[in-house]
Amino acid sequence: MKKFPTLLTCTAALLVSFQAHAWTNKPVKMLVPAPAGGTMDIVARLVGQQLSADIGQAVIVENKPGAGGMIGADTVAKAQGDGYTLLFTTSALTMNTALRSNMPFDLKTDLIPIAIEAYSPSVIVVHPMLGVKTLQELINLAKQQPGKLTYASAGNGTPAHLIAELFKASTAVDIVHVPYKGGPPAMVDQIAGRVDVQVSNAMGALQQVKDGKLLALAVTSPERFEQLPDVPTMAQAGVANFETDQWLGFFAPKGISPNVLKRLSDEINQALATATLRDALKSKGMRAATPSTPNAFRDYLDTDLQRWTALVKRLNISAE
Repeated sequence: MKKFPTLLTCTAALLVSFQAHAWTNKPVKMLVPAPAGGTMDIVARLVGQQLSADIGQAVIVENKPGAGGMIGADTVAKAQGDGYTLLFTTSALTMNTALRSNMPFDLKTDLIPIAIEAYSPSVIVVHPMLGVKTLQELINLAKQQPGKLTYASAGNGTPAHLIAELFKASTAVDIVHVPYKGGPPAMVDQIAGRVDVQVSNAMGALQQVKDGKLLALAVTSPERFEQLPDVPTMAQAGVANFETDQWLGFFAPKGISPNVLKRLSDEINQALATATLRDALKSKGMRAATPSTPNAFRDYLDTDLQRWTALVKRLNISAE
């Protein structure tokens, strides 16, 4: 005789399922490997507020900068995979993995991708006194004066460094790297005319461009940057197959259960669907990501890591 599940059995199964997807009163900690007040921190807090409302649980942002974002990432990689500790970081994670031979954790096993949150474009800016008005004019000038022009970055191994090296390799130009200890001093020196070129976060360079202190030649995103509508994409400026938006996304420590991982991914994607969050990201110069699964994010990371690893190896770039 066929047995049918009792009401008690069904209720128990639903309760187990709910508990596997829910949090207790313990707050969820979101580590951000960047200083408070920066763009990444601001975006993390915007996302944290929306996520907190959706899961009915406090989400606390904790800033843990240092070592190009690796200190915060390592802290999460070594945390318990219970859904209460998350990492919110950028493509600096894959870039650092490509650059460093002594990573304190294994990106492919110790951090579990949850979802991509947004994409942030970079912009190639020059000092007006350089005398170039377009990206092609910059390329031509660099070829006429190999090794004479300089470009600033926030430091060795930073996204600005690697994206600039990718630009040099893609256009066969020789521009000398001048690394700084952070983005602000690099920007100050470029405005003062001490360096010629910089690959800057688009939002970070926005006011300097609007004030005429720097000239924007191209953005690295697939589409034009809305706040700088007259600035072409790299393809429109004559450099094809050059799209290097920085991504921002969530990770969990290894050991997280499939149920909790799916719940987190679903909630983040649901938050991304809200006009409030999408508009907030847009106001910070970012493009909200389309819904993604953990597996899709993993595939994206693999491709991103392969690209930067190949570049680092081909050009012998060092983080030191």
